[in-house]
Amino acid sequence: MALPFVQTLADGIHVIDTGFHRPLFDASFLIVENGRAAFVDTGTNFAVPRLLAALDDLGLAREAVDHVIATHVHLDHAGGVGLLMQQLPCATLLVHPRGARHMIDPAALYAGALAVYGQAEMDKSYGQLVPVPAERVRATEDGLTVALAGRPLQFIDTPGHARHHHCIWDARSRGWFTGDTFGLSYREFDTPRGPWVLPTSTPVQFEPEALRQSIQRLLARQPQRMYLTHYGEVGDVPRLAGLLFEQIDAMVALAQSLRHAEHRHEALKAGLAEQCRAQLQQHGVVDIASGVASLALDIELNAQGLAIWLDRDTTPR
Repeated sequence: MALPFVQTLADGIHVIDTGFHRPLFDASFLIVENGRAAFVDTGTNFAVPRLLAALDDLGLAREAVDHVIATHVHLDHAGGVGLLMQQLPCATLLVHPRGARHMIDPAALYAGALAVYGQAEMDKSYGQLVPVPAERVRATEDGLTVALAGRPLQFIDTPGHARHHHCIWDARSRGWFTGDTFGLSYREFDTPRGPWVLPTSTPVQFEPEALRQSIQRLLARQPQRMYLTHYGEVGDVPRLAGLLFEQIDAMVALAQSLRHAEHRHEALKAGLAEQCRAQLQQHGVVDIASGVASLALDIELNAQGLAIWLDRDTTPR
């Protein structure tokens, strides 16, 4: 029986809606090859029952999962890793070397999120983070290739959104699993023009030049599709990349113009909202007011990340 929160794509790839915040917001990808499986991103602890249900629905035993891959260790991508790994006895966690220690001992990761969100929101949205035994963790390196039943998955280092971010190239589908490097693309913004995409500068390691370079590295493979954690599969890659570059430049220009502004955070949010409004109108979205309202969380996080980048960037102006 098909599960309502699972979408099956080509090439043995399944998209699992983790249920985080709202429908079609946060995805985990399940790759199946010759009876073996790998998860890419897990969502939070509360997503784990859905991920296990997807295995059951496909007739895959827990022992069939060889890899759990976190694109980076932000909690909407990796918060459920430890709890999921407890249920997958044969799986190895593949994580960026800068993120590995946070999966082995998530105390600092939890404390950082707690400082931002508070205890009530942590309990509601994330739960307690479960450590992964060090012997089950493998830190990746740029260019590393691992096999899933003979299917090569290659990792490249992709800083810009976060320094602990890598992306995964799947030659079978000619697609990248991009985490947050290729931005956010919510399906409610699809129009006859195709998908729309928004860069994410979530705190605390946004670096615009590094992000541009990482996107260029993705494009060098001439991918046919991208698999975004937020949300799902998109094609039309060259157009979306151009849109990302355009918006990164606009976000940076806005932030620099507000470097010394009074009430800077609110000014950043207002400016980002106006940029989104103009983009959605140009893209042909009908209900622009509702669209901008649905982006409130992303706009808030982008404003926070831009502010931290501004305060870290000491380039003379």
